Amino acid sequence: MMMALGMFVFMRQTLPFQTMQRDAEYRWPSNGRVGKRDAFQFLGPGDEKVTLSGALFPELTGGKMSMLTLNRMAEEGRAWPLLSGTGMIYGMFVITNISETGSVFFSDGSPRRIDFTLTLARVDPSLAKVYGDIGEQAKILIGKAGEAATKVTGMLGVG
Repeated sequence: MMMALGMFVFMRQTLPFQTMQRDAEYRWPSNGRVGKRDAFQFLGPGDEKVTLSGALFPELTGGKMSMLTLNRMAEEGRAWPLLSGTGMIYGMFVITNISETGSVFFSDGSPRRIDFTLTLARVDPSLAKVYGDIGEQAKILIGKAGEAATKVTGMLGVG
């Protein structure tokens, strides 16, 4: 697995991208001052976009069904979690643009090569808001594990 957007998995058999570009903006507006340099103030993170692009060769890799699946996901108007194959969580993203260009055609008109670009925009305020306080989740899990251990030792008569 190279990456997953919701339940769609990017891999050689579906949509193997060759490039990934991530753009993250940070807002720093300035205030003009007389006789001094402008004063800057950090207002927080701005837009974050991920662009995936590559070429499909339907005889070897994914094809029209993979592109159709992504088009359907985009038409749902939902945000999807974006995760890398290494487990990195990028956040919740919407599909803002899908571009595909077919070339080198078979006799029936279907392309042997499909160049694609998929543009995603992050819509969650922060990972902490999406997944909550990790420390709080850990306390809950530890509490549940302790309760389960107590029940098991009680059933086994160990104590």
